Amino acid sequence: MTTVRQRRVGKGTEAAEDQPSEETNVKPDGKIPSDHTGGKLWNILSVTVGGIVAISLGLLTSVYVATLHENDLWFSNIKEVEREISFRTECGLYYSYYKQMIQAASIQQGLHGLVYDNKTESVRTINILERMNVYQEVFLSILYRILPIQQYLEPVYFYIYTLFGLQAVYVIALYVTSWLLSGTWLSGLLAACWYITNRVDTTRVEFTIPLRENWALPFFAVQIAAITYLLRTHLQPVQERLTLMAVFIATFLFSLTWQFNQFMMLIQALALFILDCLDMLPTAKVTWLYIIQISGLLLVCVLQFFNSMILGSLLISFNASVLIARTIQKNLKKGGLLNRLGKLILHVLLVLCLTLLINKFIKKILNLESDEHIFKFLKAKFGFGATRDFDANLYLCEEAFGLLPLNTFSRLSDTLLFYVYVFVLFLMAVAAVIVAFRNLSGSNQVRLMEKMEECTITLKPDAAYSLVHTVLFGCLALSTMRMKYLWTSHMCVFASFGLCSTEVWKLVLKCVHLYTSQRAQVLKYSIPIITLLYISYKFWPGIMDELSELREFYDPDTVELMNWIKAQEGIFRCKQFVILHVEGLRKEARNNMLICEMGKNISRMSKSIA
Repeated sequence: MTTVRQRRVGKGTEAAEDQPSEETNVKPDGKIPSDHTGGKLWNILSVTVGGIVAISLGLLTSVYVATLHENDLWFSNIKEVEREISFRTECGLYYSYYKQMIQAASIQQGLHGLVYDNKTESVRTINILERMNVYQEVFLSILYRILPIQQYLEPVYFYIYTLFGLQAVYVIALYVTSWLLSGTWLSGLLAACWYITNRVDTTRVEFTIPLRENWALPFFAVQIAAITYLLRTHLQPVQERLTLMAVFIATFLFSLTWQFNQFMMLIQALALFILDCLDMLPTAKVTWLYIIQISGLLLVCVLQFFNSMILGSLLISFNASVLIARTIQKNLKKGGLLNRLGKLILHVLLVLCLTLLINKFIKKILNLESDEHIFKFLKAKFGFGATRDFDANLYLCEEAFGLLPLNTFSRLSDTLLFYVYVFVLFLMAVAAVIVAFRNLSGSNQVRLMEKMEECTITLKPDAAYSLVHTVLFGCLALSTMRMKYLWTSHMCVFASFGLCSTEVWKLVLKCVHLYTSQRAQVLKYSIPIITLLYISYKFWPGIMDELSELREFYDPDTVELMNWIKAQEGIFRCKQFVILHVEGLRKEARNNMLICEMGKNISRMSKSIA
């Protein structure tokens, strides 16, 4: 049994949301006011400071989780076999492919061993690159072989340090997303601090290092940051193209590194579909995002030797159905409230029917049944009937695929994250309902509401996407505990954005008839700073205690078992060599006997002829 015991001694810009237009900054005589230069310099300084803070927090997070891993296992002091044992269950399997590539005589031979693998499954030869998402191990092993670092860094350290480094990318992406949404890097700072202080519920990288989600989630966070920037208004064509390229690269890397990619992106596509139907997002940008999702998944399909499960995914069928349905219903966003509601209902029904038909058609052609256990699992999980499928029942037995425990919310509440999140979620949801009703209503109702300035509520496209994203992934996390890491990280972003948002405080102050722009600005900065001070005061001592606690990996039984297996494997190989050598000698002796017999027969024939 594995235990961990106490270690023995001796062994965006700051003012982006309030930027005035160029016309207001130019005097009637065409001269630029003197404070324009000062504002530019302030923005540059703000972006520089915010960027330095983002990179610093990302690196500190990476060092933090690496230190926790080292302190918990004394990883630098244990044997290689103990290090490999610390990668439990599927983690060890993924790491073994990295080790296999490292130990291969050449890169080509290592790739051949993965494509024609006869060790993973008994009496079967399978293609690992098709069956599993292990391209990251392949890339990392090739990088390790070609870089001149073999003398300074062991392969296992290169592997784990890469994943800890991705945590820096993850935190920076969350920071930037919150900054873009709120317009102040103070929001990003708060999001990063919440992510670190709620580490138990936001990541598990320090003890499940090779897990696929630890590779994929940083790229997913980068994709969300890029989408947030893309949904901003008044982007230049060059900025839009570069952002679309960033979204595509992040989507492709996310899809390549995690087996659950298609289901996560399906939820993302549903969020885009809902917002597009309610006229909260620009249709052209939503169309590009649908195409990017399909393209990224198809490219992964090619790299995975045309994996049929990807071709038969609901995501491809759904995105194709939305694009087809949109061409059929061209006047979807015209007319009054009842007219548009009727069109929307028909549109939703059309998309659902097309999705099921296309998906059924693809699966029929490809004779695909490899993902049926997932639907059986969902059916049994939500009480729509029992199943006898082995894989589905295996998922049902796993605690990670159960409901989210209630004590999660108490931990999140200790840092004030959950309270702030619910507060912001409620306000943003109310604003979204009002904006959706206004968009679906006719122009007369819009003019009537706009006359009442104190009741005017706006919701930017990036904020609207963030709202629906967090709601849908929250539902996923509540139903499946393993998926909570997709929700809790974005919860940090959403709560910090709301606390640092001018629109949120403007709405709150207008509701109590106390609104002034100065009060909104004071609350926008003072409340987050007070929250940061509270978090620092309450959790800094605990983090220091955690970093000072030293433990040691201790599992002598498993180590002894692994050493015995290696010894038996050596004996087996020796026996196999002896058997092959004896067989070779037997064949050689048999051939020599045949040659002798042939020689005797030839001499007898020659004598008889004579």
